[in-house]
Amino acid sequence: MAAAQRRRTLATPPEEVWRLIEDPHHMPRWWPGVARMEGVSSDRFTQVFITKHGRPVRADFRLLASDPPWRRCWEQEIAGTPFERVLRESITEIVLEPAAGGTEVTIGQRQKLRGYSRTGGFLMRRAAAEKLDEALDGLERILG
Repeated sequence: MAAAQRRRTLATPPEEVWRLIEDPHHMPRWWPGVARMEGVSSDRFTQVFITKHGRPVRADFRLLASDPPWRRCWEQEIAGTPFERVLRESITEIVLEPAAGGTEVTIGQRQKLRGYSRTGGFLMRRAAAEKLDEALDGLERILG
């Protein structure tokens, strides 16, 4: 399993952070690599990424938990997709906690790897950590 977690305190009240993370339509503004969102509903959404060659790649997600304004958790739907060759499971969770002068934001990602990909767990963990840092950078850029 590859797991990564990052934490940062933002100088913004939890309710403002929550308004941004609860609406998947805002993800292209702060989640790394997301070009646009499609098929957004109350419990599902699709992130669209653009490859270096300009082709769109879609990743479907379903909401596992949403406890306003403190916790949001979603899972990538992997079965029947190209991601199935590499991943068995991918879950992302954001937890907000009040902090002095703002909100402590913790983003974690757990990925269970499949087959030969399991040998590269340390690479997946490093890549996930970089992505989570970029997500926090995005939130900080928007919220101040």
